[in-house]
Amino acid sequence: MPKYKHKIISKLPKVKTTIFTTMGQLAQKHSAINLSQGFPNFEPDPSLIDLVTLAMKQGYNQYAPMAGVMELREMISEKIEQLYGRHYHPESEITVTIGATQAIFTIITAFIGSNDEVIVIKPAYDCYEPAIEVNGGVPVFVQLNNSDFKIDWEVFRSKITPRTKMVIINTPHNPSGTIFSKEDMLELQRSLENTDIIVISDEVYEHITFDGHEHESASKYDGLASRTFVCGSFGKTFHITGWKMGYCAGPAELMLEFRKTHQFNVFSADHAVQKALATYLKNPQHYLGLNQFYQEKRDLFLQGLSTSRFKIKPSQGTYFQLVDYSDITQEPDEVFAESLVTEHRIASIPISGFNTKGIDNHLIRFCFAKTNATLEKATEILSKL
Repeated sequence: MPKYKHKIISKLPKVKTTIFTTMGQLAQKHSAINLSQGFPNFEPDPSLIDLVTLAMKQGYNQYAPMAGVMELREMISEKIEQLYGRHYHPESEITVTIGATQAIFTIITAFIGSNDEVIVIKPAYDCYEPAIEVNGGVPVFVQLNNSDFKIDWEVFRSKITPRTKMVIINTPHNPSGTIFSKEDMLELQRSLENTDIIVISDEVYEHITFDGHEHESASKYDGLASRTFVCGSFGKTFHITGWKMGYCAGPAELMLEFRKTHQFNVFSADHAVQKALATYLKNPQHYLGLNQFYQEKRDLFLQGLSTSRFKIKPSQGTYFQLVDYSDITQEPDEVFAESLVTEHRIASIPISGFNTKGIDNHLIRFCFAKTNATLEKATEILSKL
């Protein structure tokens, strides 16, 4: 193939290969235990696979409706209302998407233009900023403190300007494993009063909370629900990240604008999978039992590290655990994470890349959505560091 000889003006000149890809490739090269990327290494419920197979055999192999299969949207509406007390009309206020990432990108594309400001809570999952920048927007950062990953709401309010168009929150929070409290949500609600600011509430780990902590969905709060897209993920909930299936719920007026972009972006999501999920969601225990399932894995992982030199605050939610390695070495987190792979065959994610200005607090993230055997093998190695 001949080289392209003309000038390329990148819309994302600062974007490099993601740390997830980098660490994943490094893990593969060194045959390491991969606790870096956020996906399970165990299979989903066989009955869900059977439901997808059945839907394919029944002929659901062509385009689904643009907004999603109605039966699935009805089940999503019912689920949200039962859990959080908010009714979203399945016809006009819920759209099925190709994962939550597509929902988030589409929301930003539909509403953010040149020089619009979007407040992003740092450390943040890495899909937010490129989506803002590629649409001409400007990310404005609020850094969580390192001790407990709480928001300083005075600092947050100081970031709001006449150009602020959107705020992105994520709870349960990746990568810190913390959860927004009721007080946090009320502070957010008060902070946005008398503004036209739209909120994206990334709630893909809503069903993975521990130690009695409750997920505080933006849909529970009148002053937030009226301005918020709530984004969810079936991939995270049902161990099917490779199926790329999610959804968003929001006020009809906002959803109308969302669908204008959605229909020319992906148009629709996988038909057979939607039919299967519509049936699978009829049993609430399929998602209500997830807290206990993952708490057992978190506790197994923490118990395995109990004699290690890592300093640990147990994750409150998500399937991620941060650890402080400063008693082991003062190396930069990216250097330490790389050495863990090359010397000890354990892959993790360094956190500095998710912080404002690359702040390095000697933290790395492990994913414990793995088989017990994998976690036991990993902690045996990590405890010897």
